Amino acid sequence: MSDVQGPLGLICAIPDEMAALQGHFHGVERRQHIAGFSFIMGQLDGRPVVLVEAGIGKVNAALVGTLLFHQFGVGGLLFSGVAGGLDPTLDVGDVVIADRLVQHDYGALSGGRLKPYQPGVPPLPGFDDTHGYALADGMAPRLAAALDGVTLAGMPGTGRAPVWRFGTVLTGDHFLNCADTRRDLHARFNAQAVEMEGAALAQVAARFGMPLVVVRALSDLAGSDSHLDFPAFARTAAANAADIVRRIVPVF
Repeated sequence: MSDVQGPLGLICAIPDEMAALQGHFHGVERRQHIAGFSFIMGQLDGRPVVLVEAGIGKVNAALVGTLLFHQFGVGGLLFSGVAGGLDPTLDVGDVVIADRLVQHDYGALSGGRLKPYQPGVPPLPGFDDTHGYALADGMAPRLAAALDGVTLAGMPGTGRAPVWRFGTVLTGDHFLNCADTRRDLHARFNAQAVEMEGAALAQVAARFGMPLVVVRALSDLAGSDSHLDFPAFARTAAANAADIVRRIVPVF
């Protein structure tokens, strides 16, 4: 059973991600439009939810997350969407649930390298450079139990059944279309996926003292072909993320 009081804030970034969930969203009570965002209040599999398409990027995500906490009184945030894969052991269609979120593009740039800091901490010598946002204590075992035996849809042409795992997810304000950067980010952070919203939501959730779960299905492998793979696989990957989210919602 869930420990969260109040509705759950459910966020997507793009229409494909919203479409994967909206067929399961029922009992719409009302819609409220704020700052160009449409917040839909209803139920997902019997759980009160406020659903919203945030758009792409950290600022959009932080704005929507703040509104969900402040205007709608949600008790936690859940993101359902796609991402680029960094870990070479993973493939398109696989799902990463973030047990650590990092804003990889915040920090001090020196000698051609970015040293990451926690957002808001001055990126200067002498300041704490510990960074990253962890999944709330006790959440991982509950999620793992809810996902026991889950089956995900295979991607066309991959010839393998997708898997899910916990892992580190990086957030930055660019679409990764570079094999060299992909290898560098995986090596530096031991990260499994990269996207454009999750760690910004983590910063907001930490401020409000509320839990956040980010679910990301890999739509591409963040390399030189990612601009081709993303449109080919985004819809099916988004459906895999949505399937995981529907299993998570009752225990969030």
